[in-house]
Amino acid sequence: MATEKAFLEIEGGDRIPCLFNPAQLRISRANSWQGDSLPGTGVPKLRYVGASSGVMALDLFFDTTSDGSPVTKHTGKILALMDVDPSIPGSDETRHQVRPPYVTFHWGDLHAFKAVVSELELTFTYFSATGVPLRAMMKLQLRQYEPSDAFGPQNPTSGTPEPQRTHRVQSGETLDRIAARYYGDATRWRALANANGLSDPLAVRPGTLLSVPRLEQ
Repeated sequence: MATEKAFLEIEGGDRIPCLFNPAQLRISRANSWQGDSLPGTGVPKLRYVGASSGVMALDLFFDTTSDGSPVTKHTGKILALMDVDPSIPGSDETRHQVRPPYVTFHWGDLHAFKAVVSELELTFTYFSATGVPLRAMMKLQLRQYEPSDAFGPQNPTSGTPEPQRTHRVQSGETLDRIAARYYGDATRWRALANANGLSDPLAVRPGTLLSVPRLEQ
């Protein structure tokens, strides 16, 4: 059986493959509770005041010693995920309404929650004789972007859900061309139209983020 390669799916559908699968994943969550302490009283009764976003931490290893190319060509793509992206739908630079993209970590049947890169620590560990970085370790912390049951209880009879796919429309693209890309059949454009509430399949504006449903086999 071939080894499944882990990858990060960027908002919009692009992927960043991991050169090597992580050895472990660390998931943490926290709830906030408060209790009012009063003089002369014992332990206060706590009241629930809300939940914090989940956090997934992983360590990634990069090595390009086999071809001698700079390892930064891989690490740089992940570093860029902390930069704001004005091309994200809904962005407005004039109102300072811009943000970095969210990402989703996938590894075989494991599909994590949508998250943002909240912390990143990159260490270069090996260099060529001319100072080219060839090996690196990256500590990555992904903070949950929205509510999700990605790591909740799973019904073993229901199977593992497939990750949701999205596609950012490029200039000149039509639904039939997008359908041909994802389904190998341009005539399946109706599935895209129905999933995105489109009445006119030709009137798809560049920059629009489309949901790409997976078709029943």
